[in-house]
Amino acid sequence: MPQNFRLNFNGAPAARELRAAAARGLFLGAEHVLGVSNDRVPLDEGFLQNTGIASVDEGDLTAMVSYDGPYAVVQHERLDFRHAPGREAKYLENSLNSERQQVQALIAAQIRRALR
Repeated sequence: MPQNFRLNFNGAPAARELRAAAARGLFLGAEHVLGVSNDRVPLDEGFLQNTGIASVDEGDLTAMVSYDGPYAVVQHERLDFRHAPGREAKYLENSLNSERQQVQALIAAQIRRALR
């Protein structure tokens, strides 16, 4: 004999929690990229390194890592500048590219945690 079931699912709280988890994961990923980038950023007196910041726009679910020094773009883009060992141009771009899988894992871990 067939049985009938009624299920009322209120998905809005679950969607909010998953979105918040994704934002937490994005922030952790951005912080990770910032840390790796700080190890590569050209270093003279440490000013540029100290201007690095990670942020997340929770509405758009986008993360940003930036440096605010007046010469941050020049140091990032000029491949002909000489840097101390371990320091490099493209310090932010290279850090993001090398850490892509780690960032994905950080985001996924936060989403998995929210699904428990």
